[in-house]
Amino acid sequence: MRLLLGALGIGIVLAVAAFAHGTTAGLEKDIGHGANQAPPLMIDFAGLTASIAVLVLPVAFAIERLVKRDGLRIADGVLAAVLAHGISLATDLWVARAAPDSIREALTQTAPGGALSDPVHGYLAPVIAYMTAVGMARRPRWRVAMWGVLLLDAFAVLVGGYTTPFAIIITVLIGWTVAYGTLYAVGSPNVRPTGQNLLAGLRRVGFNPVSAARAEEAVDEHGNHSDRGRRYLVTLEDGPPLDVTVVDREQQAQGFFYSVWQRLTLRTITPPRSLQSLRQALEQEALLAYAAIAAGANAPKLIATSELGPDAVMLVYEHIGGRPLHALPDEAITDELLAGAWHQVQALQSRRIAHRRLDSDALLVDRSGTVILTDLRGGEIAAGDVVLRMDIAQLLTTLGLRVGAERSVAVAVDVIGPDAVADSLPLLQPLALGRATRATLRHLARERAQRQREAVLEASRAAKEAKAREAEEAEEAGGETEGGRKAEPAVSDRKTAKAEKQAEKRAIDEALEEAREEDLLAQIRRQVLLVRPQAPIEPVRLERIKPRTLVSFCAGAFAAYFLLSQFTHVKLGALVAEANWIWVVFALLFSALTYVAAALSLLGFVPEKVPFGRTVLAQVAASFVKLVAPAAVGGVALNARFLQRAGVRPGLAVASVGASQLFGLASHIVLLATFGYITGTERTPTLSPSRTVIAGLLTGAVLTLVVTAVPALRKFVSTRVRSLFAGVVPRMLDVLQRPRKLLAGIGGMLLLTAANVMCLDASIRAFGGELSYASIAVVFLAGNALGSAAPTPGGVGAVEAALIAGLTFAGLPYEVAAPAVLLFRLMVFWLPVLPGWLAFTHLTRRESL
Repeated sequence: MRLLLGALGIGIVLAVAAFAHGTTAGLEKDIGHGANQAPPLMIDFAGLTASIAVLVLPVAFAIERLVKRDGLRIADGVLAAVLAHGISLATDLWVARAAPDSIREALTQTAPGGALSDPVHGYLAPVIAYMTAVGMARRPRWRVAMWGVLLLDAFAVLVGGYTTPFAIIITVLIGWTVAYGTLYAVGSPNVRPTGQNLLAGLRRVGFNPVSAARAEEAVDEHGNHSDRGRRYLVTLEDGPPLDVTVVDREQQAQGFFYSVWQRLTLRTITPPRSLQSLRQALEQEALLAYAAIAAGANAPKLIATSELGPDAVMLVYEHIGGRPLHALPDEAITDELLAGAWHQVQALQSRRIAHRRLDSDALLVDRSGTVILTDLRGGEIAAGDVVLRMDIAQLLTTLGLRVGAERSVAVAVDVIGPDAVADSLPLLQPLALGRATRATLRHLARERAQRQREAVLEASRAAKEAKAREAEEAEEAGGETEGGRKAEPAVSDRKTAKAEKQAEKRAIDEALEEAREEDLLAQIRRQVLLVRPQAPIEPVRLERIKPRTLVSFCAGAFAAYFLLSQFTHVKLGALVAEANWIWVVFALLFSALTYVAAALSLLGFVPEKVPFGRTVLAQVAASFVKLVAPAAVGGVALNARFLQRAGVRPGLAVASVGASQLFGLASHIVLLATFGYITGTERTPTLSPSRTVIAGLLTGAVLTLVVTAVPALRKFVSTRVRSLFAGVVPRMLDVLQRPRKLLAGIGGMLLLTAANVMCLDASIRAFGGELSYASIAVVFLAGNALGSAAPTPGGVGAVEAALIAGLTFAGLPYEVAAPAVLLFRLMVFWLPVLPGWLAFTHLTRRESL
């Protein structure tokens, strides 16, 4: 992160130097005026002192590290210094020969001797890189000396007129960035304290340790390792043993990106900081330990704390023997034990203390059955109501995973009361639970769905076997049948097998839905509602940024980038002046008509009743989704989701969209061949689609023969086609039973193509061009096919290139084809973005997407 921040800082400084020329010149003028007021003797003394100290200080620190046998740090520092020197020379060369004049003027000036100053100080950047890489900033005394020397040197060269402010900033950033880049590339030294360091630290706080044995690393029920410090069992010469927890910088940085993501996406709660100083971590855990005991909760008693050097701290607790909750057998988890856990949480909440990690690893049970709360380092003092209710929801889920929802809720109601349990229902959602608990719930959900699927398949196999046995018995009892009547039972058997397969698929879908309804959180809600039927169950919104919002942001970024790339080489002023606005209005109307046609083409393959107006809105929303997905993917996913929200079963919704897409593909091929033949008969001198159609048919025939002749290809294609038609064909049969629906679907397909062709034709006429409708249709259908195959959002780039090339090849001048295609894409792709976003937001809020 520091490497990236340093690189970003360099880019910002160079950008300011390039575009804020007046600011940089004014700043240099002000500093030069102030320098004239400083006594020359003071400037010379500061320069001499800084020049000596900037060389002596790194050598002194290197000697100190070598005495303590820490040569790896010095090696890292020397490597970073060498790289920083090389990058400084490269930057100087770039500024002198290739940089813009504004950057050169910001980073250089005429020095007192008449020569031009260096853009980057060749000795200051390596020193900064060395000091940063060896870790001088982690030691308070060395840090003060380091920054004092650097500031003194910067003052001397700046006031003396040997550099510019921006050159100083660039020098510091280069040294800083190179240092962290070096550390990231070669790795950092192991900062974990050794056993000798631990024993020495214990002696410093008054203990006489004999040995320290590493305790087993905390592992949850799924084998995930904990990030809660290394724990040791220390034996003393006199007295009971001790539990020691050691935390170093490695563990402090663990979970950093997850914490950043929480801070960006969650609101109303304050997630615990994962990247804080070791002293802050030490103080927070000590404060929580003392506060928990003062509240009357059972918690390990903290008796000493200490630093183990600059990179680790330790916390010494009285030894408590016991096992975590997940390690206990089921028969050992009694109602008294569950009540003990709730009593501990009740004691914390009476003093507004939140634990924040009430998973099974934090609940320790000693030999007498007493529950002890451990791992208080992530807790919170003076917690708000939301955080306290999250603890209740977390403990309900943690205990429910071991004893079931009914027992977990019953004991909680007995201890903390039904009102407190009911108030936690809005927080009973995966986002409010810990990472380990969410992983456990997902794992159980997958296992439950797999069991349901296997049960359905086993029942189906048993039914088939029973039916086969009955058929054999009936055949043996009835004797031989007449030869002329054998075909009819065979046809009936095929129909029966197909019906059985469809029934089996429906049964699997129903079983999966039932498995989702059996989720532990849903079971807990039902148990709480039995006690408090009026309890609020609407989940509290904890997200500040939803995934949909992130998708919207990405879509906007893509839109801005591609729109700018489209308009880079186009003179918009000339387009506006030359366009015929009457035809522009017609193009806009035909573009709006495409959404009505798309809604008709979709609803024609959905036998269920779906609101037409809302379907049109969904097609408008699809124009926004196309910004972040290829044209053939975004619309399909959105329509499938829309139909599911409209009440169509998931499998049937996907089949309906698949049927619509399959029919659209067939109609697209037929229309392309038809219009290609028509344009071939028009004797257009520059376009001969008839030959293209013939070449396409011959190519298709050759590919078909190749696929048929190669067994591997034949098997691959047949498998894919069979899987495609498995769900689509039954849906088509349902649609065929409703002729009006089928006609609406076919009409919508044709209207969609016609509206797009007319929109392209109006765009061409807006700039004085003219082509036959058949030629325009061929160009549009070919360009649309390329756009659907292109991986770019909405087919951007591929569609424009194909349409311009096709129109030019059809005889339209490039000066007309290029702006016409740009206007067409503006009408059908870019202008609907804002209405599409509004429709997407509206349907999302109405829970239609």
